[in-house]
Amino acid sequence: MRMSMRRFTRLTNGFSKKIDSHVHALALYFAFYNFTRIHKTLKVTPAMAAGITDKLWSMEDIAERIEADRPAPGKRGPYKKAAKLAP
Repeated sequence: MRMSMRRFTRLTNGFSKKIDSHVHALALYFAFYNFTRIHKTLKVTPAMAAGITDKLWSMEDIAERIEADRPAPGKRGPYKKAAKLAP
């Protein structure tokens, strides 16, 4: 994994400084690795070999799945005027 993800080496601009960014990047990498990338020895993706899916996913399919699972934004509260500062 370290050889294919430059986030694990500090010498690049892709180095994760925030843990949330790192977790999200790992999740995308694992989705790509298991659902999009065809492995040489398996001749299919690991998800297809495990029987989880029967089709080869594209990165667009993964992005659509992420958007579908995103929670709807909550209702915003009422607008409150900012207090004026005394001169």
